[in-house]
Amino acid sequence: MKRDDASDLLAFLAVARERSFTRAAARLGMTQSALSQIIRSLEERMGVRLLNRTTRSVTPTQAGERLFVNIGPKFDEMDLELAALSELRERPAGTIRITATEYAVQSILMPALGRILPKYPDIKVEAFIDYGLTNIVAAQYDAGIRPGEMVARDMIAVRVGPDLRMAVVGAPSYFEHHKKPRTPQDLTEHNCINLRLPTHGGSLYAWEFEKNGRDIHVRVDGQLVFNGAGALLDAALMGFGLAYLTEAHVQPYIAQGRLVRVLSDWCGPFSGYHLYYPSRRQPSPAFSLLVDALRYRGRSALKA
Repeated sequence: MKRDDASDLLAFLAVARERSFTRAAARLGMTQSALSQIIRSLEERMGVRLLNRTTRSVTPTQAGERLFVNIGPKFDEMDLELAALSELRERPAGTIRITATEYAVQSILMPALGRILPKYPDIKVEAFIDYGLTNIVAAQYDAGIRPGEMVARDMIAVRVGPDLRMAVVGAPSYFEHHKKPRTPQDLTEHNCINLRLPTHGGSLYAWEFEKNGRDIHVRVDGQLVFNGAGALLDAALMGFGLAYLTEAHVQPYIAQGRLVRVLSDWCGPFSGYHLYYPSRRQPSPAFSLLVDALRYRGRSALKA
């Protein structure tokens, strides 16, 4: 079918339904004279009269009624299919790539995904575990999740968790042979489990402390070095040494008596996890939905 034929047939269907050139022209957004010319042109090409015209009414001829009955439903089906495609396009869909720490994925991202993914099967999320300051633009991530103080100023940052606190912990078995540290400087005498950050030139992470406005960074030493918080926690539970992890990460093990916390008065609160993404990014419906699900609203049930 030629494009002109399809357009003219749509004009014919409008007149046949409305039984009026005036109403059909208004519905199609054209003049009555232009519509009359389209119908005459269609009838000439088909070699048959389609409409009976009087001063009071317009009715389909036998040929016109046959055409109306047979092609009308087909055009209706096409309209329904186009509407369905439009609905599919507007439904949140697509793949979202996020970089985050392991614990942020577990405690922040996963609960949010549990609320939206079952409702939106066309959304896919790829989460990449990373502890460094990844350039999300260069690495082609849609967003990252990091503590607020790590987020660059040129990024849009959305708070997704409460304030954080760090904790220095060790197993009871470790403290059977080592005296508990009373100051951050005492850590130099302990076997500490280190974290190596690849985006910091491969250097070991310095443990940060603060008390009465005094900031101290301690570069600890020990027999073990890992690049993930999960391994740090496992090593501490096994009694290999002291670990420096988020308070919420270790709190269940402290409550169970499997870990002992030290230097708590030197570990103050700091800005919690934030979702960040480039300011020039145009959010997709799927991304906007995820941002809203992650947004921190003071929920006591959400732990950083």
